[in-house]
Amino acid sequence: MKHIIILGDGMADEPIAALGDRTPIQAADTPAMDWIAGAGRVGQLYTVPPGYEPGSEVAHLSLLGYDLHKVFEGRGVLEAASMGVPIEDGEMAMRCNLICIDNGKIKNHSAGHISDAEAHELINFLQERLGNSDVNFFPGVSYRHLLKIKGGNKQLRCTPPHDVPGTPFRSVLVKALSADAESTACLINDLIMRSQELLATHPVNLRRMSEGKDPANSIWPWSPGYRPAMETLNQKYGIKRGAVISAVDLIRGIGVYAGLEPIKVEGATGLYDTNYEGKAQAAIDALRNGYDFVFLHVEASDEAGHEGDFELKVKTIENLDHRICRPIIDATLDMDEHVTIALLPDHPTPCRLRTHSPAPVPFAIFRPGERPDRVPRYDEEVAQYGMYGTLSRDEFMKALFND
Repeated sequence: MKHIIILGDGMADEPIAALGDRTPIQAADTPAMDWIAGAGRVGQLYTVPPGYEPGSEVAHLSLLGYDLHKVFEGRGVLEAASMGVPIEDGEMAMRCNLICIDNGKIKNHSAGHISDAEAHELINFLQERLGNSDVNFFPGVSYRHLLKIKGGNKQLRCTPPHDVPGTPFRSVLVKALSADAESTACLINDLIMRSQELLATHPVNLRRMSEGKDPANSIWPWSPGYRPAMETLNQKYGIKRGAVISAVDLIRGIGVYAGLEPIKVEGATGLYDTNYEGKAQAAIDALRNGYDFVFLHVEASDEAGHEGDFELKVKTIENLDHRICRPIIDATLDMDEHVTIALLPDHPTPCRLRTHSPAPVPFAIFRPGERPDRVPRYDEEVAQYGMYGTLSRDEFMKALFND
């Protein structure tokens, strides 16, 4: 038996009045997702353990069955693994967003979804001006980049920028949680302030503003950590050869530490204009050509949730259904070896909140030859009535591989 997880990042939501008090999943046309639920078994999954913030790094590690108390080291080190940036002993890594600040407030966490080329020019410029033997910037994808600090202390309170749109940035600067971390907090806050001075008049930002686009006029480092020690999914579940397909460095980095091989897809963006067909075909090809497990991640719904755009979120869910779930179902049903298909989000990203929620997410598992439960469709409401009930910790992965 082979296995694939199709994950729609942030896809779950709350009922929205403008959608007739339905969630975006309920409002969307999702015949393929409904088929997975109707032909399979359904449940709810808590992906955010008590005491943790509902970030994608926490939710993904948790749903893959990892004990957060043992392995969690923030998102920076995970993204570093995807980028091929080694984290040595004594080094701390952080996610480093390029963000837009307007009138002293965080306007958005993504600098208006800045392009890779523009972002790389800005990050390389900051490396030239602010980097040294202890501080180094590494370009990633769009607004998502990496900051590595030699001798950094991770005992910090760092606010994810997507959690606080509209907030005065000075009120959410980095704070030390111990006396030993004071110097690290001061260093990071100084880098933020100096980046604002340097980026304000950079040609990339002057051009963006002349075109009516948001400037990338500040860095925003967060989620600090050291190099983690993780078992592979082979060690945990006996996966012989697995692949991760995602446009997001964080997810590819988790996959690398989990022993999965990253498969890059041309045109995959991490946004709602991503190459859905390319991702679906890459997953199908992997299952046909020697991989026994595929983790397929699509970011689009999460970005729509952060923007508070419920109409766009409905569209991203329909794209996931029509352009990824449907071709994967059709292809796997024709394969010589049976394929188990799982579908779920990592966490809700309610349009009302414009950030992540720790609420449970709906999941469905279709296993060929297994008797389905009586849940006829896939959404947040009916999932609570499924045969699996409500799961947490490593129970989802155990259910998935219970062949």
